[in-house]
Amino acid sequence: MKPWIAAAFAAGVAVTPALAQERTSAPETAEVYIVSPTDGATVASPVTVRFGLSGMGVAPAGVEREVTGHHHLIVNVAPEDVDMAQAVPSDDQHLHFGGGQTEATLDLPPGEHRLWLLLGDAFHVPHDPPVMSEPIRVTVE
Repeated sequence: MKPWIAAAFAAGVAVTPALAQERTSAPETAEVYIVSPTDGATVASPVTVRFGLSGMGVAPAGVEREVTGHHHLIVNVAPEDVDMAQAVPSDDQHLHFGGGQTEATLDLPPGEHRLWLLLGDAFHVPHDPPVMSEPIRVTVE
């Protein structure tokens, strides 16, 4: 436990989860992007999504190394609906690649889907500033 959190608890001060999450800094020049498929592509399922990253390195979840993170692929969730002060949830719409993977194959149902990447630190918390891609749209036939 961080010393300031322990002191807050000892003093009887409530610590909200947002305050308890410390964000790891990221270079302003860091970029994460989807290499493929391209925005507007029509694809068949399963879909292989390839991740790109510049200005930082990839490290598995749980490994604290400066200027690194691991990928999260966000499916059909708008960026403004993700709380950047909290660890990325783990569910069907927030896919974790904590092993350091740089691509994923997804079974997506037919229709339009919005995909984007969000880099997380060793504890799945987005960096400060967030390292996130532009969303792309793909249509699955």
